[in-house]
Amino acid sequence: MGALVVVGDGPEVLNICSGGFLLDAAFSPQRMSELAKMDGAIILAGDATRIARANVHLVPNPNVPTSETGTRHRTAERVARSIPVPVISVSEDQQVITVYVDDQKHPLENIPRLLSRANQALQTLERYKTRLDTVAASLSALEVEDLVTLRDVVTVLQRTEMVRRIAEEIEGYIVELGVDGRLVRLQLEELMGGVEDDRRHVIRDYFHEGATWHLEEALEALADLSTDELLDLKAVASMLHLPGGTADLDTGLQPRGYRLLSKVPRLPELVIDRIVERFGSLQRVLRATIDDLDEVEGVGETRARAIKEGLSRLAETSILDRYS
Repeated sequence: MGALVVVGDGPEVLNICSGGFLLDAAFSPQRMSELAKMDGAIILAGDATRIARANVHLVPNPNVPTSETGTRHRTAERVARSIPVPVISVSEDQQVITVYVDDQKHPLENIPRLLSRANQALQTLERYKTRLDTVAASLSALEVEDLVTLRDVVTVLQRTEMVRRIAEEIEGYIVELGVDGRLVRLQLEELMGGVEDDRRHVIRDYFHEGATWHLEEALEALADLSTDELLDLKAVASMLHLPGGTADLDTGLQPRGYRLLSKVPRLPELVIDRIVERFGSLQRVLRATIDDLDEVEGVGETRARAIKEGLSRLAETSILDRYS
């Protein structure tokens, strides 16, 4: 008992099909269950909305390597490695559903176990997010006081990347849970609100752009760090491509101001870019008068006043939090 399902009915799939019968019926779990009682494979449309064929004998290239031993799983792996379509193998005896895509094999787990893992990961994410909020608030206060060191910056980047990786793991659970993962998704979205933007703004504040080193390259390089490299602050610091290198983590740095300006309500990113381009550093932005800000294209007197007041409140709150 079990089933073999190919998600895709293109010519490359039909070329390895033998026998069976044409169905072309709308997909439903009940129809799938009935058709799975037959020995052959079931062919679905590429978007899985229709059942194209049933009771099909699949004849993949026998020379394609496979690590499986059972007939159904061996066929599924060979088809997936031969044709760019997902193949699902269901074994009732082993109580296992396995998805094959290219050279990847992913066994699906039952819903209660997945929910348990997702909830554990959410608890871990919550702890890491609390720590991230603490170091991010500390960085804000240091930026206002012009006391930032390389160590402070890379600590925030390190914590942000850790949080992002846990969230990525939870995303995988949500995909596998389907409709049962909707509450997990809501919790994840609440916890991750603003984290990706903060990560991007921190790098924009401090990294040095080169001919072959831009913001996207820095973000990708940070995401590609191994777990051991992520724990090494100097490895994280190398993403910033600082002119003096990363030997001394206590080197003083000056932020450009992207991150704090992004926290001012209703301030478009284009205007933030123009303000940073005009003043060059956060300290100059903080010292700028309303008239100075008003001179920047797209600001205007009303917005200049809102920026000045917003930054003043952020500065006051950050310093109070740091020394309270």
